[in-house]
Amino acid sequence: MTPRHIVVAMNPRASFGKNEDAGHEVARVLASAGHDVIALREEDYRALENATRDALRPESVLVVVGGDGMVHMGVHLAREKNVPLGLVPAGTGNDLARHLGLPLGSISLATQHLLRALEGAPQRIDLGVATSLQGVEHPFACVFSAGFDALVNERANKLRFPRGRHRYTLALLIELAKLRPITYTLTIDGVEETGSYLLVAVANSQSFGGGMKVTPDASLVDGKLDVFTLDPLSRLAFLRIYPRVFKGLHVTDRRVHIRRATQVRVASEGIVAYADGERLEALPLEVSVEPSRLAVFA
Repeated sequence: MTPRHIVVAMNPRASFGKNEDAGHEVARVLASAGHDVIALREEDYRALENATRDALRPESVLVVVGGDGMVHMGVHLAREKNVPLGLVPAGTGNDLARHLGLPLGSISLATQHLLRALEGAPQRIDLGVATSLQGVEHPFACVFSAGFDALVNERANKLRFPRGRHRYTLALLIELAKLRPITYTLTIDGVEETGSYLLVAVANSQSFGGGMKVTPDASLVDGKLDVFTLDPLSRLAFLRIYPRVFKGLHVTDRRVHIRRATQVRVASEGIVAYADGERLEALPLEVSVEPSRLAVFA
């Protein structure tokens, strides 16, 4: 095995604090295997991002320990610094890890999986990039969302109580009571259309939200994005179709539409977009794919 320079960035609040020591465990195992390891932990997300950026060298491998929020940070820095990425899933969502087939629920197994991957070459996967009118780029690995799910995230971020997962449950109930279609203008590979939808997502991978297979046939290596839209539904119909998303069975419903594209402009008044569960900015945003852009040890 060739020793590698590895920067381990850890989220002490991964899985709402249940995996507080996961990052140190990963760093210890990697160092014991002979790698040159820098372990970084900050209570503030922005401070961690800055410290990680400063620690990365051209020959580094960035390993993130946490959930989709940490992956989102890792993807951004790996793309910026042009270094490969390694993942140890320790959060609640873990959607990129899920698509890549990494072990879930065991830090030890995921770390051993990473060690084996580090013995070979990384694989290359596509990245999505959401770009604002001002040219600000937001790379993402999994799903860009700008519909009901984005409204739930935005509501949850405004709530001060309760804490943890229950905050999102309350946000879901609040937004469900206000459920209404939203008018969008979508430009899909140059073809513009206007319509009313409950959900609009542009996916690079299969799932978001901890295994919701919104685009079950999406590929990380096809150079395409899957554009998902859901026609207006009643609350009862929405609650009926919602559980089917976790197995990808919702795609048989005639009100679900999925198209493949390489460039999608999403515009709507007053909607803030999210990607990989992280807040981006208000629409309009241009979403494109960068084929084989990210090297991943998985």
